[in-house]
Amino acid sequence: MATSHAVVIGSGIGGLTAAVALYRRGWEVTVLERSPSLEPIGAGISLAPNSQRALDVIGLGDAVRDLAAWQGDGGMRTPSGRWLARTDSAAAAARFGGPLVLLPRSALVELLRAGLPGEAVRTGTSALLVDAGHAGGRRAVVRTPSGDIEADLVVGADGIRSGVRAALFPRHPGPSYSGFTTWRVLAPAVGSPFASHETWGRGSLWGSHPMKDGRIYAYAAATAPAGARAADDEKAELLRRFGDWHHPVPEIIDAVEPGQVLRHDVHQMTVPLPAFHGGRTVLVGDAAHAMAPTLGQGGNQAVEDAVVLAHHMAPEADQGVAAAAYSADRQPRTTAVVRKAARVSRIMQLSSRPAVALRAGLMSAASRLGPGLVLRTFDGIADWGPPQRTYAAGTREGQRTRP
Repeated sequence: MATSHAVVIGSGIGGLTAAVALYRRGWEVTVLERSPSLEPIGAGISLAPNSQRALDVIGLGDAVRDLAAWQGDGGMRTPSGRWLARTDSAAAAARFGGPLVLLPRSALVELLRAGLPGEAVRTGTSALLVDAGHAGGRRAVVRTPSGDIEADLVVGADGIRSGVRAALFPRHPGPSYSGFTTWRVLAPAVGSPFASHETWGRGSLWGSHPMKDGRIYAYAAATAPAGARAADDEKAELLRRFGDWHHPVPEIIDAVEPGQVLRHDVHQMTVPLPAFHGGRTVLVGDAAHAMAPTLGQGGNQAVEDAVVLAHHMAPEADQGVAAAAYSADRQPRTTAVVRKAARVSRIMQLSSRPAVALRAGLMSAASRLGPGLVLRTFDGIADWGPPQRTYAAGTREGQRTRP
């Protein structure tokens, strides 16, 4: 019997994880990436216990943990440096089955890429879905500059401005602007050590987190008009907005070059899609459920998508039926996470002094009542587990071991 062929459009975290998961499930996989390389857009990525368990399914969980910094105690602060709430890593690990880990996004991309055959990834290749295929019938068709590719399955992992999504649901409005923009940097170690923290100001926030290799992953967010950019450069913009905040914020900004600061507006899927599939084509990650980063779950949910997709997509299965099962599995969960992230982003964007003071008071009070109350935000998210056992070993050499 011929090997089933999956085409993955997009080589972000969701696309590469889907490719690895499907490959280890027994599929032939082709990843099409329009950029000339797999160099990821982004600085760091935090992986919560839910996505670590998903990576365990494809045999990469421990490798990620070995590369990552385990995020210890930290908390939330005000711009002056006052602690509003403390996080307890032991309590989080006990509640969710493991701690949060942080690693460079490039390290995760390299790990995933190493799990695929050399010929599986084609960079510098644009892709257009011209036929989504039919459940139980014709194959899907993807157009590339070098010719059309027929596929038993197409995975749309092409991000917020997904062309695959637009082809499947041309009348859907797509993601909308959340009202705020973000900056991300990887900075060298600065000054004295500090605890991981997220600091909330008036309509803005800053996060600083030490990484295993000694560098610092930092991010910021602030309300801004869509498409706005600094008149000079984004490092200067960070200094204007955050240069008088507590240590180590000014030092981190000083340590980076202007060209190292990434800025992106945040869009979210306020109107859910009617489904995550059409025919033999499915959507994963931001293409399906773009969300605000306020819960740190965007990449985590994409990893979940990929592993759940492979769970349903046994090569001998009816791809149309399996695609519908994947969609039914993932849509309710990701819609709930999108909505919760949007609620947190609205709280973050509060800017009036009374509202900010009330927010700070509530955070402080919740922290005094114990870490469990703060951790409840992630109940039903970080405690998720994948639907199948591992199929990482013995799936590509000799006889495969089915889950």
